[in-house]
Amino acid sequence: MQRVRVESFSVSVDGFGAGPDQSPEEPLGVGGKALHRWAFTTRTFRRMFGQDGGETGADDRFAARGFENVGAWVLGRNMFGPVRGPWPDESWKGWWGDTPPYHCPVFVLTHHPRPPLEMDGGTVFHFVTDGFVAALRQAKVAARGKDVRVGGGVSTIQQGLRAGLIDELHIAISPVLLGGGERLFDGVDLVSLGYECAEQVGTPHATHVVLRRKA
Repeated sequence: MQRVRVESFSVSVDGFGAGPDQSPEEPLGVGGKALHRWAFTTRTFRRMFGQDGGETGADDRFAARGFENVGAWVLGRNMFGPVRGPWPDESWKGWWGDTPPYHCPVFVLTHHPRPPLEMDGGTVFHFVTDGFVAALRQAKVAARGKDVRVGGGVSTIQQGLRAGLIDELHIAISPVLLGGGERLFDGVDLVSLGYECAEQVGTPHATHVVLRRKA
């Protein structure tokens, strides 16, 4: 059965999923890069960026499973880039260079239309102007029976949670404090929305928690 999943979303011990003041120099906000140290050490992430080696323990298993059976993605505009307001041109093509790590259709939430963007490796960015639900609907069709991964950022995941449209959420709690930024569960009542903790695994780099909607 097709599922909607959040995978490998890192948060700080004080609950922030991104630091403040995102910019081209700080795409994850100030201090935000530290949230993802657990992932940068894994074989899965090193291979994504053409590097050898990497750890193969529990952190890598969680990183790898996030790409299994994924047929499409939904991203917030901040995850695609730092450009605000109307697109000045089509020169910005994401943070990832000519070959993004998605290799499938990606639906980007935005208030400003833009033509689809085809990239090397099979990634096609589609820019959706009528909200999360519409983007998810298109992603489910494009995924052709495979799962849809919601990649963030915080606001995008919150929309999916509040609407009860995310079936499973894997968060990696990193042993860092940010002190400010965007709180992942701010104003989100997971209990009343029907989520429960289905799995918890600790490593030296992160505590992995899987939340799942009750059947």
